[in-house]
Amino acid sequence: MKSLLYIFIGGGTGSVLRYLLTIAIQRQTGTAFPWGTFAVNFLGCILIGVFYTLTSRIHITNELRLLLTIGLCGGFTTFSTFSNESLQLLKSGFYPTFFAYAIGSVVLGIIGVMLGVWMSE
Repeated sequence: MKSLLYIFIGGGTGSVLRYLLTIAIQRQTGTAFPWGTFAVNFLGCILIGVFYTLTSRIHITNELRLLLTIGLCGGFTTFSTFSNESLQLLKSGFYPTFFAYAIGSVVLGIIGVMLGVWMSE
């Protein structure tokens, strides 16, 4: 039960941070490309790489590990928003933007995790 509370706290925090950062980035770009979600998901991938690497090296409680990885990073990143935005780009006929976003998000996500692991090794 205690683990669930930590995940809940991390998830809520991550969700609020995602919302604020996504809005701030999207206001700056003002384009059809969903830069806010793209940037947040990339940053979240870097963070989860860092957190997984660091938490495997230092002694922390399992609850704190859950708060940082499943909670914070899980709440911060968003696959459902990425999927919905991809569909909206398709429905609006922005085919090149859709392909750039869909492929770029997956590739950059993997690179982000690799970068996070590399940064914390």
